[in-house]
Amino acid sequence: AAEEGDARAQSMLGAMYDAGEGVPKDIKQALYWYEKAAMQGNAGAQYNLAVMYNTGEGVRQDYKQALYWYEKSAVQGNENAQYNLSRMFAKGEGVAIDNKQAAFWAENAAAQGHIAAQFGLGIQYYLGLGVTKDLKQAMFWYEKAALQGHADAQYSLGLGYAQGNGVLQDDKQALYWFQ
Repeated sequence: AAEEGDARAQSMLGAMYDAGEGVPKDIKQALYWYEKAAMQGNAGAQYNLAVMYNTGEGVRQDYKQALYWYEKSAVQGNENAQYNLSRMFAKGEGVAIDNKQAAFWAENAAAQGHIAAQFGLGIQYYLGLGVTKDLKQAMFWYEKAALQGHADAQYSLGLGYAQGNGVLQDDKQALYWFQ
């Protein structure tokens, strides 16, 4: 199917070569198949290709290419691509630092349940990075991540309850989240 041009099969074949599943691990073959599928708009292949460019695995590290492919995947709703795109905007990798874009993409990923994006968005609201500072929103996103077991979010939520930041001060809730 991949040889016949099926983007899903091309993406899966790329993943098999990438991981060495059923075939010897071959990053060059993974790159070849990811590129074929990505050019056809396959969001998973676009994400995997972006990761390769971001990390420099099998290709020369190129943040601009990573950004390009993350964005292609992110607009199709890939939450991991949205999160990584958010991080690139926050860090200024391949692009000027842009906290508003970082918050935009983090919010998209967070809304889909991406745990690290939820915690990161909580920090952005807490500090007012790319968004209007809003402690209630910070605690909202901390809680979303905390409920999924994110330890830093649990600590941050506990601190919010202990200090009454964005929520009513509540020692019992603080204790719960600290534990």
